[in-house]
Amino acid sequence: MQRTLGGTCRKRKRTSGFRARMRTPDGRNVIRARRKKGRHRLSV
Repeated sequence: MQRTLGGTCRKRKRTSGFRARMRTPDGRNVIRARRKKGRHRLSV
């Protein structure tokens, strides 16, 4: 039986989502770097 993706999706959002990135100074640097590089997707 296949496991549902609910848990893994939630974990992905919580660890590498936009709100999670903005929570820490290093995470904000990640977003800043991706903006500077011109990434279409800033986070998950």
